[in-house]
Amino acid sequence: MPRFSRAELESFRDAEVPDLLGPDPRLLFVGINPGLWTAATSTHFAHPVNRFYPALLAAGIIDRRIDPAAGMTDEDRDYLRARGIGITNLVRRATARADELTRDELRAGAAALTALVGELRPRVVAVAGITAYRQAFGLPSAVVGEQPQPLGGARLWVVPNPSGLNAHHTVATLAAEYAEPARAAGVLG
Repeated sequence: MPRFSRAELESFRDAEVPDLLGPDPRLLFVGINPGLWTAATSTHFAHPVNRFYPALLAAGIIDRRIDPAAGMTDEDRDYLRARGIGITNLVRRATARADELTRDELRAGAAALTALVGELRPRVVAVAGITAYRQAFGLPSAVVGEQPQPLGGARLWVVPNPSGLNAHHTVATLAAEYAEPARAAGVLG
């Protein structure tokens, strides 16, 4: 795993990370925005304490370990695409913390996500982070779980953020939350 100095990580502020999308994404995971480690490695959810990939493994959504902290391999990316999994973000620019984003950025991200979903036509969208979802979509009383309204024709879930900063959840509780939209998308039996 690489080690980055604070200055090296800061050099990735405002960088963008390409979406991970295949020709037929059935389940589209949506992060809030890339962190600096994610931008440095050009790999979604890459920070060493992020629990996204361990939760996918624990849920059975993937059946092999992915260690993104050093940067995901092409084989890893192809594996996720073949499983029907895509990854994008509400806001494209990298920050040290999601609370650095403005409400306007989040709202613009919601509009861009809606357009992307309309174009890609995944079965299910899973937004990771209730607070950002509430702000982005102007739904202050939304709760975690399946949402009553679809997004661009896809069923929509809000799932807990896997960041290490979200101490309310463990890998096991994240896995349980991620399994629901994965089953609905046909990614998990």
